[in-house]
Amino acid sequence: MAFATLVGIVYYFALPKELFDDPYATVVNDFRGELMSARIAQDGQWRFPEVTEIPDKYERALLLFEDQHFYQHPGVNPIALGRALWQNVSKGKVVSGGSTITMQVIRLSRKGRGRSLAEKLIEMTLATRLELRYKKSSILKLYASHAPFGGNTVGLSAASWRYFQRPPENLSWAESALLAILPNQPSLLFPGRRNEKLKGKRDRLLDRLYAEGYMDATSLELAKAEPLPDGPGNLPQKSSHFLNYLASNGQSGRVTLSSVDGHLQDRVNGVLEAHHQLLKTDGIHNAAVLVLDVKANRVLSYNGNVLTAGKDHATSVDVIQAPRSTGSLLKPMLYASLLDEGLILPKTLIPDVPTFYADFAPKNFTRRYDGAVQADMAIARSLNVPAVNMLRLYGYPKFHQKLRELGMSTLTQPADHYGLAMILGGSDGTLWDMANIYAGMARSLSSFNESRSALYKANDFEFATYSGAKTPSVDESMESSPLNAASLWFTFQAMLEVYRPDEDASWKMYSSARKVAWKTGTSFGYRDGWAIGVTPEYVVGVWVGNADGEGRPGLTGIKAAAPIMFDVFNLLPKTSWFLPPRRELTVAAVDRQSGYLASPYSDEVDTVFIPKVGLRTVASPYHQRVHLDKTESFRVNSGCYPLNDIVSKNWFVLPPKQAFYFKKKNPTYQELPPLKSDCTNEELSLVVMDMIYPEPNATLYIPIQQDGTRGQLVFEATHRKQASELHWHLDDKYLGSTSDQHVMGLQPTAGEHVLRVIDPEGNELVRAFKVLSKEGDE
Repeated sequence: MAFATLVGIVYYFALPKELFDDPYATVVNDFRGELMSARIAQDGQWRFPEVTEIPDKYERALLLFEDQHFYQHPGVNPIALGRALWQNVSKGKVVSGGSTITMQVIRLSRKGRGRSLAEKLIEMTLATRLELRYKKSSILKLYASHAPFGGNTVGLSAASWRYFQRPPENLSWAESALLAILPNQPSLLFPGRRNEKLKGKRDRLLDRLYAEGYMDATSLELAKAEPLPDGPGNLPQKSSHFLNYLASNGQSGRVTLSSVDGHLQDRVNGVLEAHHQLLKTDGIHNAAVLVLDVKANRVLSYNGNVLTAGKDHATSVDVIQAPRSTGSLLKPMLYASLLDEGLILPKTLIPDVPTFYADFAPKNFTRRYDGAVQADMAIARSLNVPAVNMLRLYGYPKFHQKLRELGMSTLTQPADHYGLAMILGGSDGTLWDMANIYAGMARSLSSFNESRSALYKANDFEFATYSGAKTPSVDESMESSPLNAASLWFTFQAMLEVYRPDEDASWKMYSSARKVAWKTGTSFGYRDGWAIGVTPEYVVGVWVGNADGEGRPGLTGIKAAAPIMFDVFNLLPKTSWFLPPRRELTVAAVDRQSGYLASPYSDEVDTVFIPKVGLRTVASPYHQRVHLDKTESFRVNSGCYPLNDIVSKNWFVLPPKQAFYFKKKNPTYQELPPLKSDCTNEELSLVVMDMIYPEPNATLYIPIQQDGTRGQLVFEATHRKQASELHWHLDDKYLGSTSDQHVMGLQPTAGEHVLRVIDPEGNELVRAFKVLSKEGDE
């Protein structure tokens, strides 16, 4: 009894808990189940993860060839063993092993043990134990997953793709029969050699399948006519960067059914390759595209780099996940944030004049200035100086927090590290983050419009999933969102009509029948070109540049990335446009000239939709009621001019520096008439001068020129009457005068100085500044 118990215990624990501990290849399929890319297992074998289903054709062919009584025996087939013994004795050598499929699974798991009688007895014992642990279907799956198919090809899935470039469920009868016989002698019957013997074995198995009634005569004839493969082919590698991304996110050694559309992935690769042929002539070798399904929140195409860029140009780098300077991509998010908090209206005037900080002097791409520009046009034209002024208004610490809230993962430093330069590419971002944030903005606006209760979905700003598996939808709602629907709608409207620099008319070629909100970006030094397009259905994000960070002249978002983005949009189905979120809009009277709420002194007023929160903004500060003499040439008051002759008018007045540049672009802008000489009421006083450079209390450094001599500091002022003669004084020393162009070159010594500029009416402009003895001093 004790002996029997001991034997039972040994028998029970004889089979390891895990039969196979082999490493598996990493495999990614598209949403249809078609193979897109695979990475070989760590042991150098093309061994795909274990199969979950056995195709009917392959199962019938396999059982007929290897183990006809598989579903009847307990793991060992005595009849088959007897027959094998008789064949081996009669032939005088081993010609048949009589092993069942279950016994073969045991042999595969024991890794090439010798084929001795003792080993055969062990296999028989463990096979019966395996039958007690697993269902027949599971044993078949173990066999199909670990059987050798020649060379370094292991398992049905890998063999099906390497030999026939299709999944096992799509194999024909001839293909299924071939794969059924290959594991019997994989080294001898390797496709590509001894094809006659291999074809003979396959055809004999096809005859047996026909005899069993599994196929008709015509199918048999067609099956026998199918050629054998020449050998294992290369597996598809249409999404190698996506595969690497999955492997780094816990999917190594697994099969991932992804959300990617393999057909679209192929076509986007084609678009990248076509543009690569042109871009590489300019020394630009890398590009990436990410396509997101906004409504389903899934990845549709993940093209991490140009597949043919080559090792010398870092073709293996997944640029979608690489932090790069964002250029102007954050500007629409800032515009939406300002609207969201009611700090501006869509067309509020924003200063656009030369601006200087201690270590930062933003400039527009064109090096020109409008004086003041409507906020939405500043976004549409991607103007840098207005963007910096908008960030000053919003506050860069608060914007830093907003970006993190939206999902920007690369802001690892405190806000002060980035400062105002954050809005002009001073912070790095990934194409993955940028595209997903824009997708969240689109999804949030659409879900609000679709909601009957004016609520937002809690997961609107969650990043896209790459899984093709169906997941239950989350309908949890909330009253607020990181950006309200009205701010998002106005932002996308501003992005809809993208204006380019005057000398670059090529943007017009990108106009399309479909409406696309799009934004481009170019980093400092022409190292990165970006383009992101948004519709209610899709987001297409594009990055172009060199993976090693080398800048190239002409590498801009509009020239390098935008053409790719629009070509990709042309591959997508028809799209719609965003509906206005009526529940978050209200009608208000807005001053046409300033873009602020209309004031009592506004002459041109438009009744337009604005965000409801915009009602908290101030009335136009640029309009005032002025009193003129009857010729309307001078400003007067009742203390110096007959009351009955006074003409009262509303006047649009910009600060001097803004007015200086504004009237160059707006010839109809009229400066206020000067104050009549005998009218001295302080209420009529007006700032008539301003300093363009330097800013108050600036710290300056005089550069050393190429010949070793000290250069000059160029000071510039503006006056409402540009023709006025201005007199310049430095530390009470008279320097000279200027007319029309009020520019003065100076070489002040190191230390603190005071500059005074005086006009003919005695108006004085004072500016204190400090000159360093050498660069880097304080």
